[in-house]
Amino acid sequence: MLRPALALCAALAGAGAYAQLAAVAHPAIAFQPRYYIAYRASTPPRIDGQLDEADWQKAEWTEDFVDIEGPSRPTPRFRTRAKLLWDDEYLYFAVEMEEPDLWATLTERDSVIYHDNDIELFIDPEGSTHRYMELEINQHGTAWDLLLTKPYRDGDKVAYTGWDMHGLKIGRQLRGSLNHPGDQDQGWTVEVAIPWRALRESHDAVLHPLAGEQWRLNFSRVEWRTSSADGRYRKLTDAATGQPLAEDNWVWSPQGVVNMHYPEMWGVVQFSGQNVGGQRDAWRPDPAQAAKWALREVYYAQRSYFAKHQRFAASLSQLGLKLAPVAGYVWPPRIEATSQQFSARLQGRDGQATLQIDHDGLLH
Repeated sequence: MLRPALALCAALAGAGAYAQLAAVAHPAIAFQPRYYIAYRASTPPRIDGQLDEADWQKAEWTEDFVDIEGPSRPTPRFRTRAKLLWDDEYLYFAVEMEEPDLWATLTERDSVIYHDNDIELFIDPEGSTHRYMELEINQHGTAWDLLLTKPYRDGDKVAYTGWDMHGLKIGRQLRGSLNHPGDQDQGWTVEVAIPWRALRESHDAVLHPLAGEQWRLNFSRVEWRTSSADGRYRKLTDAATGQPLAEDNWVWSPQGVVNMHYPEMWGVVQFSGQNVGGQRDAWRPDPAQAAKWALREVYYAQRSYFAKHQRFAASLSQLGLKLAPVAGYVWPPRIEATSQQFSARLQGRDGQATLQIDHDGLLH
């Protein structure tokens, strides 16, 4: 999986030009993001990892997590599921994880947390795939929070690890003993409160979500295979290379590619104005979703075309794309291209807003 620290090191080493020229992998699954309706908390929960408040008991769990690549991969070995609440001050989320061996090594904030087993949250309030946030937490409760200006595939120096979610609250419950090989543990639960004011540092307009508003969001769980000896856990290694075996990546909404930094594949959270346990809201599909995905298909194709021809294409036919027309939009997309840049625009009609995607993947 493309990990933040590795990609950031590559960018700082001058690999940004290659990232801009390289082809972008197309997700190997259909575009069908999972969705969740987050209801309001009637009272702020205690952030202790217990989830014993009435509001948490009323909140529904997400579907069980699946492999990041989707249904073609095996079902995760251990169950993972999440739930969300919100109020005017915080976004609350909780994740429950089965785990027979609790272990963690990192205790300093902004360490590279995915070197341990962890749980990760990704948030894109605008749904543009740019200016999104990442939070990773291990079983010590140690956090790594990052602000990304864009996905690593779209440029260099995109991750700001010195950015913090000020006012972040983390609680955890360990069902077993941490760092004690030989016993049988049951799992761990993380409970988190993220202040909306922390998100305002990158999104000036975010006071808190409006009722009915939808944000792109995903969870990812990193799980390493381990053995124990001399009272310590050790990652299993490849006999040929001596390097740790690749980690498992289990997610709420599958990506179709081993890379969490595909924000267009994340799930969708709809914020309800109702208190949890009260009147239920209906899910409201995004009427522009098909048009947004059509533009994303143009972006993938343009990146592949550029990698081969060292320029961008000026039409769908030049790209070899055969996309079905999208209702509510002037078809085909209007493509403007130079040797180094492109934009593709779908003109809205019948009340639909005009949409545009650029060479760096930004969806307007």
